[in-house]
Amino acid sequence: MLHRRKKEKAIESTLLIVSGVTVVALFLLCFFLFREGYLLFGDYSLFSFITGSSWYPSSSPAKFGLLPLLTGSLIVTAGAIILSVPLGIAAAVYISELADPRVAQIIKPFVEILAGIPSVVYGFFGLVIVVPLLQDMLDLPTGQTALAGSIMLGMMALPTIISVSEDAINSVPTALKEGSLALGSTKWQTIYRVVLPAALSGISAAVMLGIGRAIGETMTVMMVTGNTAIIPGVPEGLFDPVRTMTATIALEMGEVPQGSDHFHALFAVGSVLFIITFIINLIADSVKKKYRLKEAA
Repeated sequence: MLHRRKKEKAIESTLLIVSGVTVVALFLLCFFLFREGYLLFGDYSLFSFITGSSWYPSSSPAKFGLLPLLTGSLIVTAGAIILSVPLGIAAAVYISELADPRVAQIIKPFVEILAGIPSVVYGFFGLVIVVPLLQDMLDLPTGQTALAGSIMLGMMALPTIISVSEDAINSVPTALKEGSLALGSTKWQTIYRVVLPAALSGISAAVMLGIGRAIGETMTVMMVTGNTAIIPGVPEGLFDPVRTMTATIALEMGEVPQGSDHFHALFAVGSVLFIITFIINLIADSVKKKYRLKEAA
């Protein structure tokens, strides 16, 4: 008995240490990221950085305007979510509620395989297939546009949205579905009036995770969006080349002198990206808690 208690205490201590290391690592990461970004604003105005409409680090004087990169990231992410959310939820409903169990068992591994494909492979597919197709179909000067990035990011976000939404739908109590059917509702009425509202907490979390997956992607958007640091229009900006925050960091970080204003500007862009992702996760968590409280009530 004493030996078992010692063993349990050792396991608890190990888990506590691992959790503590994770928290400390996160704080150190945030400190390093924000410290390097903050150093930019000794010589450069924060207001000019946030509201600047030009990103020309090599000009004299250098221009570090965030707006072209921020709007590029937002328009690509918005397009990806508009494409992936309806398709992802529809696929999750089909797998959970409509598909034959044998068919569902075939589809689910393919969804998981999609989640495991490296982003550079998606990028090659977009560059070789999607970009020329968009250029020919829409008669564009170049197919490397925000729309190409949205399509590819939508494909990459689909596995996350499908998997999490499917788990949420499967967690809806069978009694709720049977009660709805017993009252005379059809299968479709039960799905959109009972199952989907009951699973809304998990579906909302799936959408937020999909947004986080899309806005943080680097390699794919770098290969298919054209990487032009301009402020795109809405909605015509979907058909123009854009540059995202992640692509800017990946393209320029390897070439800048360490400690230069350009170096610190890239860290400032990374800080903004971190804050946006953090806010998205907070929203997802609050939405999840909100609907859990409603379900409990």
